Amino acid sequence: MAGKRKAYVRLQCAVCKRFNYFIHSSKRKADAGTKLEMKKHCSNCKKHTNHKEAK
Repeated sequence: MAGKRKAYVRLQCAVCKRFNYFIHSSKRKADAGTKLEMKKHCSNCKKHTNHKEAK
């Protein structure tokens, strides 16, 4: 029997608004109602910027 798959989350650059990263999210964080925010490298901006979880 196949188990449930984790949902993908798209991370969007706060500066240029591009979707650069796709990661798995844990159900626990999704239920909490808080959005994930990480500092990642944006290939379009060519620097480290904040990336927020998008729908």
